[in-house]
Amino acid sequence: MSARNLWRQVRQQLYAEGRQLITIRPSDRPWQMPFAAALASGLPLLVGAAFGRVDYGLVSSLGGLVFLYLPDTPLHHRMVSLMASAFAMIACYTLGIISHLLPAGMLLALATVAMLSNMTCRFYQVNPPGSLFFFMAAAIGAYSPVELLQAPFKVGLLALGCLLACVVAFVYSLFILSRRLPRPVQPLPPASFEFVVFDSVLIGVCVGVSLLLAQALQLHNPYWVPVSCLAVIQGMSLRAVWEKQLQRLLGTSIGLLLSWGLLALPLDPWRLALMIIVLTFIVETAVVRHYGFAAIFITPLTLLLAEAVTLGHGSVSALIQARFVDTLLGCLVGLVGGVCLHSPRFRAWASPPLRRLLTPQRPRQAAN
Repeated sequence: MSARNLWRQVRQQLYAEGRQLITIRPSDRPWQMPFAAALASGLPLLVGAAFGRVDYGLVSSLGGLVFLYLPDTPLHHRMVSLMASAFAMIACYTLGIISHLLPAGMLLALATVAMLSNMTCRFYQVNPPGSLFFFMAAAIGAYSPVELLQAPFKVGLLALGCLLACVVAFVYSLFILSRRLPRPVQPLPPASFEFVVFDSVLIGVCVGVSLLLAQALQLHNPYWVPVSCLAVIQGMSLRAVWEKQLQRLLGTSIGLLLSWGLLALPLDPWRLALMIIVLTFIVETAVVRHYGFAAIFITPLTLLLAEAVTLGHGSVSALIQARFVDTLLGCLVGLVGGVCLHSPRFRAWASPPLRRLLTPQRPRQAAN
C-alpha cells in the first residue's frame, strides 16, 4: 500500500470518527421526564438544606436516581418495575456500606455487585442506565465514612430517597399517560448463558481489576475508577464500547473544567441543591441525544453528589486531577474488557470452562 493511499484511509477514518462525535440523535423524550428526574434527586437536598443537614440530603438524593429506571409502559408495570429497582438500589447500597465496615472484602463485594446487578438487568432486559447506578450506589457506600451504628440510618436515608422517587414517578406517570400512549409490555426473550452469565462474570472481573489497580496505585477514594469501567464496558458492541470511552474521556475532560468553575463559586446548601437540580435536568435531556455532551454535565453532577460534604476541606485542583486519573484508568480497563467481551476467539476459549463450572452435568443414573 502506498503512503498516499494509507494517508487517505487515515483521513477517512478520522473524518468518520469526528462525524460520529458530533452526531446528535433524535429523541422523543418529553421535557417533563428530565424535570421529574431533577425533582426526585433535588427535593431531598432541599429538605436537607432546610434542616441544616445537607449530608443527609445527599444520601437520599442518591436514592432519587432510581427514578431513571422508570419504563414507558402501562402504569401497573412501570410502578412494579420501579419499586423492584428501588429494592435493588437499597440492597446494593447496603452491601457497599457493609463492605466499608469490612475493608478486606471490599473488592470482592463490589465485583460481586457489578456481576449480579448486570446479570439481573440483562435477564430482565432493563433499559439504560442498566446496572450503572446500582453499582454506583454500592461504590459510593463503600467509600463513605460511616460507623457501625450509623449504617442502618444511612440505609434508611437512601430508602427514603427511593420512596420519594417512586412518589414522583407515580405523579409523573399519571400526567404523562394522560397525554401519551404507553408502550406495550414485551415478553422477555429466552435468557442465554452467553448474554446473561458469561458477559456478567467478565464484566464483574473487569470491574474488580479496575478497582484493584486503583488500590494498588493508592488513589484517594477511587470509587470512580470501577464506575467509569462499568459505564464503558456496557456497550452492546465493540464499536459502542470504543465510542463510549472516547466520548466519556472528552466529555469528562471538558466537564472537569466546568466543575472547576462551579466549585469556585460560594456554594451554600440551597445553591448546591439548585445546582444539582439544574445539572440533572440538563443531563437527562441531553444523554439520549449525545452521550459525550451529557458527560460534560455528568462530571460536576457526580462530583457534587459524592464529594459535596468534603468540599472546602481540600484542594479543588487535587480533586479535579484525581477524578481525571480515575476516569482515564477506568476507561482503559473498560476498553480492554470490551475487546475481550466482543472477541469471538476469547469467548470460545473462556466460555466452555465457565459453563462447565456453573452448570455441572447431572450424574447418570445407574442401570438397574
